[in-house]
Amino acid sequence: MPMALSTQEAADDDQFVLLAKIDNARSVSNILKAIHFKETATVFASAMGLKVTVEDAKCIQANAFIQEGIFQEFTIKEEQITFKINLTVLLECLTIFGSGAVSGACTSLKMCYRGYGCPLILMLEEDGVLTDCSIKTLEPDEVLDFNFCSTNVVNKIIMKSECLKEAFNELDMTSDILEFLMSPDAPYFRLSTFGNAGSTTSDFPKDSDMMESFQCSQTQTNRYKVSLLKPSVKALALSSRVSIRTDNRGFLSLQYMIKNEDGQVCFVEYYCAPDEDLDEPDH
Repeated sequence: MPMALSTQEAADDDQFVLLAKIDNARSVSNILKAIHFKETATVFASAMGLKVTVEDAKCIQANAFIQEGIFQEFTIKEEQITFKINLTVLLECLTIFGSGAVSGACTSLKMCYRGYGCPLILMLEEDGVLTDCSIKTLEPDEVLDFNFCSTNVVNKIIMKSECLKEAFNELDMTSDILEFLMSPDAPYFRLSTFGNAGSTTSDFPKDSDMMESFQCSQTQTNRYKVSLLKPSVKALALSSRVSIRTDNRGFLSLQYMIKNEDGQVCFVEYYCAPDEDLDEPDH
């Protein structure tokens, strides 16, 4: 009987255009939690793996990259597959057995998709208990192209995440805006908030132990809405390193390097538009 079942399963697997298996579903759910600030997400699948995109108000975009190598098995039969999905529901399904962090038990995941208009099927198993979930997929929207290309990057800093975590804890997050100053000259990298209790600043010397790379070619001061940056704090909390880049338009890219429990690396990237209300030139 088991032999017949496994043959049947292999035959069934052939009907899917996307099939991914992973021994620890938490490796996927933790990364997705880092971008979960809106209900829906757009999933892009390619031979490289999965990219999951969440956007808000045409001002912020978060991308979670889950590379093909993180999965024990990853099969895709089309060049690119795109669909929209309810991220809240997807996360509820992925954590249906609980987080497993306390018990130490791992939930294995098999994710299958038959193609356009079909649901995303999740098969989860923990300690011999099996659960199937079918999540409706939606017509994908056009996602924003922030047109953030490396040739237009003016300033780039790579630092240990714990340093930025401390700064975010010390800054006054009741402020509407967070100001980034990046410069080849002192104070090099400064974060400022302007809240009810007055202004708060945090300076980072370029030769600090926390700074891994400092490439600033010109002085830039840009302001961003704290409400747009707050969701990225989830990714910051999980990450070990962060790359902070600004381009010639003042757009901000925060790229977080996150190691999962198996030591594999995933990336979460946030793009944020500058606050135009505050960028008006002084007359």
